[in-house]
Parts: sequence; C-alpha cells; structure tokens
Amino acid sequence: MGDIFSEVMQKLMAAGVESPRLETRLLIAAAAEIESAQVFSDIVLNEAQTVKLRNMTAQRTAHKPLDKILGHRAFYKADFAVNNSVLSPRPDTEVLVEKALQYMPQNAYNILDLGTGSGCIIESILLEKPSLRGAAVDISTDALKTARKNAEKLELDGRLDFICADWFATDFLVRIGQKFDVIVSNPPYIPTADIATLAPEVKDYDPMQALDGGADGYVSYRRIAELTPELLSSGGYILLEAGIGQAQTIADVFEQKGLKLIEIADDLNGIARCVILQKTSD
Repeated sequence: MGDIFSEVMQKLMAAGVESPRLETRLLIAAAAEIESAQVFSDIVLNEAQTVKLRNMTAQRTAHKPLDKILGHRAFYKADFAVNNSVLSPRPDTEVLVEKALQYMPQNAYNILDLGTGSGCIIESILLEKPSLRGAAVDISTDALKTARKNAEKLELDGRLDFICADWFATDFLVRIGQKFDVIVSNPPYIPTADIATLAPEVKDYDPMQALDGGADGYVSYRRIAELTPELLSSGGYILLEAGIGQAQTIADVFEQKGLKLIEIADDLNGIARCVILQKTSD
C-alpha cells in the first residue's frame, strides 16, 4: 500500500494537482470501495482494485476533475451525482443556497432554477424547505437527467418539475407558464475570449454552454433580466451567481428592469458572488 500510495501521489504532484495527498486517499478509497477514513498504510489492494486505481489516476493526471472521476461531489448538505454534462458544484455557489433560505418569503410556495445543471442549488433549498415546490430548467436534456437522478436519490422528485427549455427562445415564458416566489440562477458568465485561459479541469470537462457568457460575459444576465418581471411574483426575490468583478454590473442590468437591489453577498473567499434583488411591485 505504501508503494502504491507513493506512486499515485507522485504522479498527481507531477501533474500539478493542488492537494495530491488528499486526492490520493480519495482515489484509493474509491478504488477499494471504502470510506477515505479507512485508508490506512497497511491496506492491501487486490489486482482489480489496483488496475482501477491506476486508471483513475491516469484520468486525474490528464486533469479530469476528481468529482467527475468519482461521479459525485458534496455540495451544501448533500452529495450530488456529476458528469461531463453539468458544471462541477463549487463551494462558492453555496452562498446562493444560504441567501435564498435567508430571504425566502414566509409564505413562499415555489422556486425556479434557471440553468439547473446537476440540480445542486434548487435541490439543496428544497431539502431545507419541505413545503416548497420547484421547477428546474436547463437547455440540456443530459443535464436534466442528472438533476432528476439527484432529485430521486434525495426523494425530491415529487416536488420538482424538470423543464428542457432555452431562455433565449421566444416562447420561453409560455413554456414556463407561471410565476415564482424565488428564482435562483448560476448562468454562464465567462467572457468567450477568456475560456481558453481557464484551467483544463474547467474548460475541458465542464459543458461549454454552461460557461460561455458571450463576448462580455453578461448575455444571459441581460436575457434573464428581461424575463424576470414576468417570472417573479410581487415581493419575490431573484438570486444570481456572479463572476469575479461582475456583481455590480449585474445589479445594474436588473435594476434597469425595475428590480430593487437588496444585497451583494460575498462567498467564502470574500468575493462578491451573489446578487440578490427583489420585485417590489407588479
């Protein structure tokens, strides 16, 4: 075990993986189908487990994200299935969940997630609010399959509708067909020219349509801002994830459509990450 542990860790270090010891432990645990806390120096891997470990190590040294090798990732208080059809859930995004719960109207009935991906945002909120129903929208049928799988695992599928739709389509509002008390969204916000500069774990394995925010990064925000007055109930809130340096511009875009800025909240790293606005009247 010591030899295989060192072998894997050295390969991860050579590939520039940031936490090679931790990831080595997680890969070994996955190969042996045990908890990472059970990975001790005297553990013995059989031949099949060793082959599996080396295969996963090769994927990681090619910069495939660890969560997409393992097939799941923890987010907020649950574990979500992930794959190449969805963004890898990130701790920075958890602030959307926290703030949605903070600002949730007392009599809130429903919530909409625009660009749901794995479903991690809306499903985390539904887990905390048993009386709430939701609608998860994505342009990708594969992403919606993943979100549905997660909802079924979390026993939320009876409270969540899945809608395959493009918010740029002229019939989008008709497809949605109702208003919501809360809207959450982590739309694509990377300027097109910046995508080539992203880490390979992102640009090569996250879906491009979930990354590319157009020439200036704000194309989807402008469209969502057009739709929000028709999608949001009076007194309701919309919470949007922002890229670094984007929060105030996003707020301005929505204020121009009559929304009131309530807060720009920082993520765990002190970066302005969540823009919260309210529809104060019809």
